[in-house]
Amino acid sequence: MEPIEDWRIAREAVLLASMPEDLAERILAQSEIRPFARGNAIFHQGDSAKCLYVVLEGQIKLFRLSQNGSEAVVEVITKGRGFAEAPAFQESEYPVSAMAATDSRVLQIRASLLLSMMRERPELCTAILATTFKHLHALTAQIEQLKVQTGTQRVAAFLLNLCSVDRGACTVTLPYDKVLIAGRLGLTPESLSRAFARLREVGVAIKDSQAAISEVRQLRAYIEEDGATASQRPQQRSGTAT
Repeated sequence: MEPIEDWRIAREAVLLASMPEDLAERILAQSEIRPFARGNAIFHQGDSAKCLYVVLEGQIKLFRLSQNGSEAVVEVITKGRGFAEAPAFQESEYPVSAMAATDSRVLQIRASLLLSMMRERPELCTAILATTFKHLHALTAQIEQLKVQTGTQRVAAFLLNLCSVDRGACTVTLPYDKVLIAGRLGLTPESLSRAFARLREVGVAIKDSQAAISEVRQLRAYIEEDGATASQRPQQRSGTAT
């Protein structure tokens, strides 16, 4: 990928998009592009947070490990999005681990560079606040989904967010593999399969990495149903997801 294209993608990240052009150019010029093969760790939970990142290519999995070794996927970061900003600004530890879910390339930005620039240019703080608010909003929405929606409704919402139209038929491509999707939505792979089967009731057909949605409004209406009502819909023979 050409450097100009890398810079364009990096500028899409909330942090860089929210700051003055001259500051963004200085940061880009003093940062490093790093490739990571699939399965390689970028950092581990508990490491000292010295850098923040922007995905230029590929997909990065953020996850936590419990004491018994089970993995909880917190987020999957795709092209043009940043991650690890908050711990880097606080000079604390990374609260999650980051691993390349596919062959990936990331822009690595030193936290010390940004902190020194903040002393010179206080307006940089506005960009940092915008980034923090964006992540907080996403986390709040994720918690709300886990508390009030059934597993099948969470899958439906995930598909709806991929749609490019507000009504009518739409076919979308799943952005990453089904194991990652399941982890991201707080489901097991088996529960995800059952959710896909149940969504046939509202006109969704899954084949490989494609989801054909017969009517976007019907899918939205299912998401907006009360969770108890949604869970009482007639079950497919293959089972349901909760």
